[in-house]
Amino acid sequence: MAEIDFGTGPALSGKTDYGIGCIGAGFIMRDVHLTAYNEAGFRTVAIASRTPENARAAAEQAGVPKVYDSWLELLDDPEVEIVDIAFPPDQQLEIVREACAREHVKGVLAQKPVAFTLEEAKEIVRVAEEAGKTLAVNQNMRYDQSMRALKTLLDAGHIGTPIVAQIVMNARPHWQEFIRGYGRIALLNMSIHHLDVFRYLFGDPKAIQCSVRPDPSWDFPHDDGMAFYVLEYDDGLRCLGSDDCFTWADGRIDWRVEGTDGIAKGTIGWPDYPEGSASTIDYHLRAEEGVWHRPRWEERWFPQAFVGTMAQLMRALETGSEPEIPGRDNLRTMALIEAAYRAADQKRTVELEEILGEFEVA
Repeated sequence: MAEIDFGTGPALSGKTDYGIGCIGAGFIMRDVHLTAYNEAGFRTVAIASRTPENARAAAEQAGVPKVYDSWLELLDDPEVEIVDIAFPPDQQLEIVREACAREHVKGVLAQKPVAFTLEEAKEIVRVAEEAGKTLAVNQNMRYDQSMRALKTLLDAGHIGTPIVAQIVMNARPHWQEFIRGYGRIALLNMSIHHLDVFRYLFGDPKAIQCSVRPDPSWDFPHDDGMAFYVLEYDDGLRCLGSDDCFTWADGRIDWRVEGTDGIAKGTIGWPDYPEGSASTIDYHLRAEEGVWHRPRWEERWFPQAFVGTMAQLMRALETGSEPEIPGRDNLRTMALIEAAYRAADQKRTVELEEILGEFEVA
C-alpha cells in the first residue's frame, strides 16, 4: 500500500505572535511550556507565580522579558492576549474569571485538570462563554506524535473496526506538593491524560468500570494512588487503562489497539524525562501479512506536544473558530473522571450519561 502521511507535528497558526502571559512557574511551565514555545517561536511576554522568585528564575531561563509579583498584575498588562495557566486546579476558576474580565485578553489555555470538580469546570466554561473569550484546555497527550499517528490510522480506516485498546502505565508521575491536600490523585491528575485520549481516539464511551487502591509510598490520605479501568462502548469496543503510579524503577507507558484490519502498538516517551525519548508507533495491516511499519520522529510528548496545545488556540483565535480542545468538550472528560470515581467508590458500572444528566452537561 502507499506510504501513509502522518505529518510532521502540529500545524501552526498563520499568526503566531500573540502575546502570551504565563501564570505559574513550576516544572511544567518552566521546563515544558516555555521550552516548547521558544522552539516554536511563540512570543511569551510575561510570567507570574505564587512565588515571585520562581517566576524570575523561569523568566531568566527562558528569556521572558517581564516578571510580575502577582498574576493579577500580569493580567493588567495590555500585551497579554493569551493567558496560559499552570496553577493547581482548585485555583484556576478565580484566574479564568479575572482573565475574562480583561478586554485585551482574547483567549485562555487552562492546564488540565481544568478544575478540581466538574461543577467548578462548568463554571469556568460558563464564565468564558459569557465573556466571549476562547477557552482551550491543555490536554497535551492529544498532541503526542504517536497519538496523532494512531488517530490518522483510525480515521483513515486502516485498522478497520477497533475491537480492543489499552494503555498500560508503570511510571511515577511528577506529583507536585499541592496534590497532598486533594485526596484525589491518580484519576484526576494522571488518568485524565489516558481517559481524554481514549475520547479523542474513539469518542465518548457508554460506561466505565473502575478499581483503585492507595499508593503505599505516600504518607497522606488518598484512595486512588493507582487506578485501573475499563471503558465500554455501544459497538463492543473496550478500552482498558492500567495506571500504576507506584513504580519506582523501569518506568514506561505502552499502548496497543487491535482492529478487524490491523494492529497498532507503541510507547509514550514521557517516563524517560528529563533524558527524554520520542514516543513510538508500530503498525501491521492484515492485508500485508508479516509486514510491520515503524515510522519514527524526533518529536516528544515533553515538550513538543505543548506546541500543539498552544497552536490550536492560536488557530482558533485567528480564524474565529472553536479550538480543537475547547472547554465545553473537556467537560465530558471531567464527567468521565467523575464517573470513574463513582464506579470505584460504589463498585459498579457507571454510565457516562448518568453523570452528564446529573450535572446538566450538554
